[in-house]
Amino acid sequence: MTAVALRFEKLSTEGFEALSSAHPAVLIPLEQTPQWAAFESSRGRTPYGIWAYYDGVTLVAVASYLWSSRRFRKSLVAVNGPVWFTERTSDTEARLLQTVREQFGADPAVKPLYVRLQVQHLQDPATGPIEHGWYEREIVVDLTPSEADIYKAFKPNARNSIRRAERAGVEIRSIERADWSAVFSSELFPILEETAARDGFTSFESAYYEQLLEQLGDHLRLMVAYLDGQAISWLITTEYRGYSVYYFAASTQAARKLFAPYLLLWHAFKELKAAGNRSCGLTGIVSENYPQLSNVTTFKRNFSKNIVDVPTTYDVPLDPLRYRAVALALKARRTLPLAVRSLTASAKTRTGSLLRRRPSDD
Repeated sequence: MTAVALRFEKLSTEGFEALSSAHPAVLIPLEQTPQWAAFESSRGRTPYGIWAYYDGVTLVAVASYLWSSRRFRKSLVAVNGPVWFTERTSDTEARLLQTVREQFGADPAVKPLYVRLQVQHLQDPATGPIEHGWYEREIVVDLTPSEADIYKAFKPNARNSIRRAERAGVEIRSIERADWSAVFSSELFPILEETAARDGFTSFESAYYEQLLEQLGDHLRLMVAYLDGQAISWLITTEYRGYSVYYFAASTQAARKLFAPYLLLWHAFKELKAAGNRSCGLTGIVSENYPQLSNVTTFKRNFSKNIVDVPTTYDVPLDPLRYRAVALALKARRTLPLAVRSLTASAKTRTGSLLRRRPSDD
């Protein structure tokens, strides 16, 4: 049985603000706001608007979509969304998924291969995804208790590490907004490059972070750990409607040995709490689709036992046949190099074995 579609309408910035103000208890990720869409626009991406979905007069969900154009696959992506304003039941989510498929399938202005969004109850027409787009579990620290009680809730390892960093002379500074770009490009980006090389990931270029700081400055903080006047670790937090996020961070090897990231994050919690934030998400930890996050999971678990599941990202194909063909082609493209490397290694092993045995065979 086909789910009955919801009513939808495009929101202006003022319309979004009015809806969000009418629902102060709803957690709205910064990535789902007009401010984030404006930042993405400054980076050359194309926002496709924020849409509200209704069951009659009842607001069900809101989703902000961005165009993503990659080889063979144009898509619309709701980054860390949609935002739910009613109970997220399987039936209601089925109606939203059906609505999204009909909405963009019938829109003559767009022809995406699929729409990507978070789905809690996996069901048709959601499938895939071709590639995962958001973490699935995170640690969230409650900032409503007193500072003393927040500190007490840390694991002993975190408290010991904070004290060791203090004894080592690590100094924490909140950078003034006017200095963000200059400090980041000259002092902090080299730390990020070192971190990326050490941990095996690829960072954005410095301009991305500088633009982030410039465009979203009303919702960001930049804090740096120094030792003897030298920057050794930094973090960027976001905050929106009382919810903050430990968004980007990097540390030198020297900072890790001095436990500077522990002291830095503790100071961030105190500053965020003082600004009225009720909680702080530490972003992704290890999960089925993100085993590579095991390294950061140990660090983050030192600050809270509160693990929150985040709905997994899936695709809603608008052209199912072409979607399957593209998905199969991309899967083959990813697995073929692995298979070739495996065969090459196997051939080398067999050749080596034959060479080692040859003298005795003679």
